[in-house]
Amino acid sequence: MPRAGDPVATAAAAAASFRVGMVRVVSFLVGGLNLAVLLLGLYLIDVVLPPGCGGGLAFAAAPALAGVRVLAMVGAARAQHATADAIARRHLHENDASVAADAVARHEIRVRYKRWLWWTRFGMAVGALQLVAAIYLMFVIVRDISNERRPSSCFFGQDEANQVSGRALIALFLILSWVVVIVQCFTGSDILRWRSFYATHDMAWKAHYREVFDHGIREALCCLGRAKYLTVLEEDEVYSVARLLGDLVAYRASGTGHLELLAGLALLQKHGNLPDVQTNLMEASYELMQEAAVLHPFSEACYTGPLLDFGRNPILFPCAWVYRQGALTPWARRRRPALDGDNWWRGHAAAFLRFVNIPPKALLRGRVRQSKREAAYFVVALHDKRTVVIAVRGTETPEDLITDGLCRECAFTMEDLEGLVNSEETPASTRERVISTFPHYGHGGIVESARELFMQLNEHTGENTSSGRSGFLSKLLGTGSECHGYKVRVVGHSLGGAVATVLGMMLYGKYPDVHVYAYGPLPCVDLVIAEACSHFVTTIVCNDEFSSRLSINSILRLRSAAISALSDNSPADTAMIQKLARRILHVNRYHENGSGNDIIAGTTVPNDRHNTLCNTEPDLQNMQNDFVSYNGSNASTDEHRRSEGLNRDHDVQIIPLDGPDSGVEEDPTSYREVPVEPPEMFLPGLIIHIVRQRRSFFPVWKCWNLQETGPPYKAFVAKRENFTDILVSPSMFTDHLPWRCHYAMQKILEAQTQQRSTNSDLPEIHFV
Repeated sequence: MPRAGDPVATAAAAAASFRVGMVRVVSFLVGGLNLAVLLLGLYLIDVVLPPGCGGGLAFAAAPALAGVRVLAMVGAARAQHATADAIARRHLHENDASVAADAVARHEIRVRYKRWLWWTRFGMAVGALQLVAAIYLMFVIVRDISNERRPSSCFFGQDEANQVSGRALIALFLILSWVVVIVQCFTGSDILRWRSFYATHDMAWKAHYREVFDHGIREALCCLGRAKYLTVLEEDEVYSVARLLGDLVAYRASGTGHLELLAGLALLQKHGNLPDVQTNLMEASYELMQEAAVLHPFSEACYTGPLLDFGRNPILFPCAWVYRQGALTPWARRRRPALDGDNWWRGHAAAFLRFVNIPPKALLRGRVRQSKREAAYFVVALHDKRTVVIAVRGTETPEDLITDGLCRECAFTMEDLEGLVNSEETPASTRERVISTFPHYGHGGIVESARELFMQLNEHTGENTSSGRSGFLSKLLGTGSECHGYKVRVVGHSLGGAVATVLGMMLYGKYPDVHVYAYGPLPCVDLVIAEACSHFVTTIVCNDEFSSRLSINSILRLRSAAISALSDNSPADTAMIQKLARRILHVNRYHENGSGNDIIAGTTVPNDRHNTLCNTEPDLQNMQNDFVSYNGSNASTDEHRRSEGLNRDHDVQIIPLDGPDSGVEEDPTSYREVPVEPPEMFLPGLIIHIVRQRRSFFPVWKCWNLQETGPPYKAFVAKRENFTDILVSPSMFTDHLPWRCHYAMQKILEAQTQQRSTNSDLPEIHFV
């Protein structure tokens, strides 16, 4: 018996017992329609249909499948109840469970969830068969109507006395069969209401969606040829990513639906660009943009799979990919370098070489297929420019997506920052700040990928990274080697840009003239490290691309801003939506020892991030989502974007949390603490923001003889703090495409070259 006044025990008992109110209304409708088809079909077979009816199979299949569908619904309901009960019991009594009991409960949840998935898939298969049966039934009836009337006809073979009623019943049976099929297509697979089990307990909702994402990701990986992930029941990288995604949809605990959140995101969307007249902005130098534009094709060429061709040629991409892979010229195989993981005709090497138009001997080393937390890369020696280019591929494979999702903070070791701290080119003030604020953190998946790639390039394994053995780069760039004295350029796009940044930090100081160009990277380091590497890392952000603003904190702030936007744009029931937003903006807090309240307040707990170097499993349940100061503008300047940003277009209302209606009741003796939010990740290095300029809206007849007054793009030196929030824009995804960035840089260089030729007598500086 639950204790009186104990909401946790009451909720657990309610979840364990079955009630009719748990069943969805639409489930009653679907079940009733299937029962009607079953009973009416049996009646037609027994009473109405004449003996020897040619379509008896169709009339028998429809009611039989309806009966199986009802049984499948019952089985799915039982499995769903068992799954929800296991999740609710585990997370409503989470504080009382030991580590061993928690592991057993987690395994039980995953087994029950798989059983529920089996029942839902079985029901979907039965629904597909019902569609086939309905089509066949319609075919039989249409055939009887079009043919001559025979005594054995299903539609015309009834006795004269019962012919009208029989036809009406057959027509009703056909209509019911199609209604069942149509309704089942829009009702989903859930028989019971999940909210009847979890109520407003966000921990249970998070656990539920962790299982949803975990099984969904594993099945997607299985379809992509990674069947090994499907049979894993232990916690691995996939579970860590699923846990992050499950924590991000915790707004379901407050009653917010997915469509409501999407509506809030739509309200945040805006279309403004920077004004044409820029003030107090420093444009990027011509030399920097020229080198960035020259090296960008190497980062784009790393996408040797079909993804790049699919984006450029959505219809003919198979032909374009086969051509780039050199599959039509297999006799040239021996002239291409052998890369780790390449196919037998060395197609990935051919695709890379063809895109950047360099000879095969210039490609020295590479890897195109990798496992989890590894990066694909290419090493190129440009002897005419005395430069060694290390190009790191961005997200293209499922393993890359897993690396993206392992975004829990990871502590840098002193070995990781050795080059940054000990380099003579590092300013003394920067060195002191890095040392005094140690430890520092980065994106977990990116840091581990960069470490593995550093060991690959230096041929170090395990813990012997400090050994004196010569590695690949040491032999390539060492004294007396063919590339001695060459510059080192590390480039990458998206995930590759972030990995290239951390790799450049590890190479900096160990090799001469190291510089990193990251195009649209993810925020991957803390503020101190991001500023410390500004003299050798250049980050290029193309207009509104989402990747350079994507982090755990930015997603949480975006979620809060979407709810706030809903509250500002809902005249129907503002008080209700404000209450909903208040609950989403803050973590639901539970009792440790079962008092009468179910919201907690308390003091800050010690941060345990120093206990581990890399904890790639996020724990967003311990975050305090106090992100009410969201600014969704994210421009390269504060002045212009604030004038056109979210605070003007969609005024976000800041909801007080400590007011009389906040719902927070303090009881220090019965509440546990609220831990702090995770560290903010920033874009590294010197940030160059490429901004699309606003076009003129004058009518054509007013500007018929006017020429273009300015370039379509401009590049400005931006503040990294302006990229901490996600900008909701129609072009936020298309701006991330690598050819968009390359096109914008080419236009900027054309404008700068023209300006230099007209306003300056200085000679043009070429890339060397």
